[in-house]
Amino acid sequence: MFAIFRKEISGFFSSLTGYIVIIVFLLINSLFMWVLPGEWNILDRGYAGLDTLFFLSPWVFLFLVPAVTMRMIAEEKRLGTIELIYSRPITERGIIWGKYFASVTLVLLALLPCLTCYLSVYVLGDSPGNLDKGGTWGAFIGLFFLASIYAAAGIFASSITDNQVIAFIVAVVICFFLYMGFDSSAYLPGLKSLDEFIIRLGINEHYKSVSRGVLDIRDAVYFVAVVFVFNEATRLVLLSRKWKKNC
Repeated sequence: MFAIFRKEISGFFSSLTGYIVIIVFLLINSLFMWVLPGEWNILDRGYAGLDTLFFLSPWVFLFLVPAVTMRMIAEEKRLGTIELIYSRPITERGIIWGKYFASVTLVLLALLPCLTCYLSVYVLGDSPGNLDKGGTWGAFIGLFFLASIYAAAGIFASSITDNQVIAFIVAVVICFFLYMGFDSSAYLPGLKSLDEFIIRLGINEHYKSVSRGVLDIRDAVYFVAVVFVFNEATRLVLLSRKWKKNC
């Protein structure tokens, strides 16, 4: 697993992929927070908070994370290097989790520079430090968990095809449904009695809960469980490929 992890991390930063992901994430958020006029601009709004960052980031990650994961297995299948990996003493879980942790590490590296935004807002308040620290750190943790699910979904999408574009589109659709789909479905006719249950199946409800600064064990279990389910689904896809070849 660690060999796969090192391979993917070095791949991110030996090419431009890792740098582009970090720069694009920071650039989009910074433009809306500090440059473009409007209600999302902190200086125009006159309120020292990071609401803009935590509202925009799930949508930015919705496209950036699938862009990172789309090649992880699809490209290996297209080039035939997946067979070379199978020839080494590593299990399907080792392959998947190595690639998953590499993706999550890149997400973490993209989030770390956002601490400068926290420090800026911390200082800009009428009373420096007048900031909901618990809610802010909770939102950072929630955002990391959210992107972690995106990464697992993206790797799953990459495993079902050898076309990177298709993997990207499928991953975006899955991530969008996980983020907003359950919330929208909950209010369909005939589902009113189950609306709370359906909403809690989606990411958004748990992300908002963690963002309030309350780290509920149920939210943590949800994020871990969804990641595990997607990674196990990816393992089954890889196993089915081996079964077909053996047949």
